[in-house]
Amino acid sequence: MKDASLEKEKNIFIDKESILATVSKYFKQNHSKYARKDFDDPSDFIPGVTTVPYAGRVFDEEEMLQSTSSLLDFWLTLGEYGNSFEKEFAKFLGVKNCILTNSGSSANLLAISALTSHKLGDRRLKKGDEVITAAAGFPTTVAPIIQNGLIPVFADNDPVTLNIKIEDLSSLISEKTKAIFIAHTLGNPFDLYSIKSFCNENNLWLIEDNCDALGSTYNDFATGTFGDLSTQSFYPPHHLTLGEGGMINIPRTRKLKTIVESFRDWGRDCWCPSGKDNTCEKRYGFQLGQLPKGYDHKYTYSHWGYNIKPLDLQAAIGLAQLKKINTFINDRKRNWTYLRSGLDKLSTELYFSLPTHATSWEPEKGFSWDTSGNKTESSWFGFMIGIKPESKINKQHFANFLDTHKINNRMLFGGNLLRQPVALQQEKDYPGSMRRKENNDYSGSDQIMNSSLFIGTFPGLRRVHLDYIINTIENYVSEYS
Repeated sequence: MKDASLEKEKNIFIDKESILATVSKYFKQNHSKYARKDFDDPSDFIPGVTTVPYAGRVFDEEEMLQSTSSLLDFWLTLGEYGNSFEKEFAKFLGVKNCILTNSGSSANLLAISALTSHKLGDRRLKKGDEVITAAAGFPTTVAPIIQNGLIPVFADNDPVTLNIKIEDLSSLISEKTKAIFIAHTLGNPFDLYSIKSFCNENNLWLIEDNCDALGSTYNDFATGTFGDLSTQSFYPPHHLTLGEGGMINIPRTRKLKTIVESFRDWGRDCWCPSGKDNTCEKRYGFQLGQLPKGYDHKYTYSHWGYNIKPLDLQAAIGLAQLKKINTFINDRKRNWTYLRSGLDKLSTELYFSLPTHATSWEPEKGFSWDTSGNKTESSWFGFMIGIKPESKINKQHFANFLDTHKINNRMLFGGNLLRQPVALQQEKDYPGSMRRKENNDYSGSDQIMNSSLFIGTFPGLRRVHLDYIINTIENYVSEYS
């Protein structure tokens, strides 16, 4: 009997479709809570008991089916799914090429590293060259500058837009300045007209850290398409997720594509995809460096590079997520506007972000704009709440109150990075490796650090969550202001 049972088991044929059907059922039984719900759906929420996240994964069975299908193919390293995702993402953003990597932080590292390539001739960044950046933000916009032996030069941030203060630029530039590398903070586009003009006048590279801003626009053009390079993050809090993952966007110059790929893929000179050989049909036809003629091009290196590729199954998830991206973007905009309207009555104590070039916001009219003729539309990463200087509210007490009431909140990342232990140690150990403003005035960045926090706008939030946030903040201000 035992032998007959084993023989029968051997003859059972398991096909891919039956596995995927099981995965679909598994999603419905175990993960349906992560699927996007109607804005007016009040289910699965108990005020004060259920946590209101500031961000999180929003997915359905398609992501699980795509990733399972990729896993069953078991190619693992970047392959057809990766190739498709890069092409589809480039099409969505409106750029020439996109290159996947394993995180947004790695994307930032690759973007700066690419600009140090000898293949760029006189425009390459060399050790000791300066890169202008902003003091308040996430550290991995600054870290690659230092890691490449370059000098970050810090401008202050505007506490309302959260972006770089344009008026600081003219006093910070020197003969060593070669690039600007800044983020569209919390999804709010920085003043691209002024920054692009400044870069053009001074022959500077521009890298847009677009990690928080997928779907944001400046004069109806997508952020991430203005610079020489831009970067994305696909970590779960961002606009779409691969679990981990990032992207380097190349808006125009194809030469930068091969350089970025080289740095991502060990620094090699060959551009064959992983697992494929001799796509150029000249694998043994080169004489490069002092290598013997005909040395295998797959093992010829132009740069000291990295190995920071993601897996193909991550790209499979990305393809499923990308189909939802317009809905995700619209949800973020809706949630920001709902919070802004609901909290407007607290404007005597609190202030809120304004998009770049906006001068004010009113419940009936929306935004008013400056006279520059430029307009922005933000695909908000979060909703910033600032405490006015004259208010009695203490930021840390406010943050703790929100935590106690199960409302996730976050600081603006590292706050004023010049106050961080790592920056102080850097200046102590390596004098001259960073440069500050001559007057050392970073009052805007300090205000962001000391008096603001942000809460979520992500597509997993519904009316029931936002009403709870608004009511909780109203109660807090009423009691403690």
